[in-house]
Amino acid sequence: MGKMILSAVCLILFSTAVLADEVPGNIVQKAAKTWNNPKAMMLLDVTRAGDRIVAVGEHGVAILSDDGGKTYTQAKTMPADCTLTAVTFADAKNGWAVGHWGVIVATTDGGENWQLQHVDTAVDQPLFSVAFKNANEGWAVGLWSLLLHTQDGGKTWTREYLQAPAGSKKADKNLNKIFLDHSGNIFIAGESGMVLRSKDSGKSWVYLKTGYTGSFWTGIATSNGALYVGGLRGSFYRSKDSGATWKALDLGSKASVTGMIEQAGQLSGVALDGYTFSGGIDATVFVSKQSGNRAAFTALVVNKEGQLVITSKEGVVAK
Repeated sequence: MGKMILSAVCLILFSTAVLADEVPGNIVQKAAKTWNNPKAMMLLDVTRAGDRIVAVGEHGVAILSDDGGKTYTQAKTMPADCTLTAVTFADAKNGWAVGHWGVIVATTDGGENWQLQHVDTAVDQPLFSVAFKNANEGWAVGLWSLLLHTQDGGKTWTREYLQAPAGSKKADKNLNKIFLDHSGNIFIAGESGMVLRSKDSGKSWVYLKTGYTGSFWTGIATSNGALYVGGLRGSFYRSKDSGATWKALDLGSKASVTGMIEQAGQLSGVALDGYTFSGGIDATVFVSKQSGNRAAFTALVVNKEGQLVITSKEGVVAK
């Protein structure tokens, strides 16, 4: 498909553009390379596998840290040489990562070795997010309302089809982030201010009205039952009633929100242009700060010492 240069992280995160050398044949025939400095690669998501930190990104890179983010090693095996956009773990051993070309890879040893579970080289319909209820049941979502479901840990993935939202003939909106609340309800944040909710493990979905018309890139359900979604130009909304009503909150910046996490009753997040923000999960005011290098932050996680570890377009952000 030729080489394409991505000019902005928003295109990297939410488009069908591919990186150099990322073509269908390479994805299914060539494993990810071993890099001299993998923590400096473009990383799009980060999570915890027990105490271990696992981050994924361009060219199928997956990096691991067992000392809270001080040092990293690259995964021993990765069967897909394509951009990985998201990663999640059901426990310390069982995890999944998703990415371009509908790729889903899985690990049963905490991220050391990965196996290919799904790929579709007929069209580059990337997956943007993945979430698991337990080690067996999970969902992956992506471009043009792509929704995949597994009930056997990813041995088989089944495509499921959403009903069209009101005023549309078909469901074709991008699904950017899937997450669960503590009651097991599933939420999907997407473009056009869209949030979907399922209370029956994905058997049926309801489109929730947020009052926003731009794209949401990320979302989280906090321990007090609140829902937060964020995205373009600092858009940041909260619901205290499982998505029935939403209120816009001010982050103090217009940087696009890319990730959020809860820690001890505090909500922390990252955005493009080197912004971080924080506030209590019941707060009405959140404080934003900008780093000196204005790196394009992509995701964050809390290490076992309670410190934030942030990833970016330039790799792991130095502490």
